[in-house]
Amino acid sequence: MIYDSNIELDVKRANERLEWLIAKGKQFEIKEKRKRRSIAQNSYLHLILTWYAIEYGESVEYVKQEVFKKQLNAHIFKSEFINRKTGEVRDDWRSTADVDSAELTNAIDRFRDYSSKEAGIYLPTPDDMHLINQMEREISKYDKNYY
Repeated sequence: MIYDSNIELDVKRANERLEWLIAKGKQFEIKEKRKRRSIAQNSYLHLILTWYAIEYGESVEYVKQEVFKKQLNAHIFKSEFINRKTGEVRDDWRSTADVDSAELTNAIDRFRDYSSKEAGIYLPTPDDMHLINQMEREISKYDKNYY
C-alpha cells in the first residue's frame, strides 16, 4: 500500500498498519516512493549519450557506464554488492531506471558540463528542440554498429 504523508488520513492508516504488523510479529519493508523519471527524460538521456559516443568515437555502452556513471556520477550510481556465499564485496552500478528524476537531472547536468568543458562536445538542453531534432536526424544516418 502506498501512503501520502501530506494527507492526514493516509498518515493515520499507515500508522495503524505499521502497528498491526508489529503486533502480529510480521516482517515488513518501509520504502520511500520516489518520483520516477519521465519517458522524455529517458529519451533525452539516451540521445545525448549517443551523440557524445559518436562525437567521441566510443560505444554508447562505454560512455554510459564509464563516463556518465563511473567517472562523473559515481556518488549517484555506485553501490556495493555482497556475494551471499563468499561474502566478497565489490562495486556495483545502479541502473538509470533505479534513480529518480531529480538525481537523473543532476547527473545529466554534470555530463553536459563535462562534455562541453572537457571534450568540447556541446549537448543541448532538453528544451532546445531545434538542436535536438537536428541531432536525431544526424544520428539516424549512422548504422547502430558505428556507435
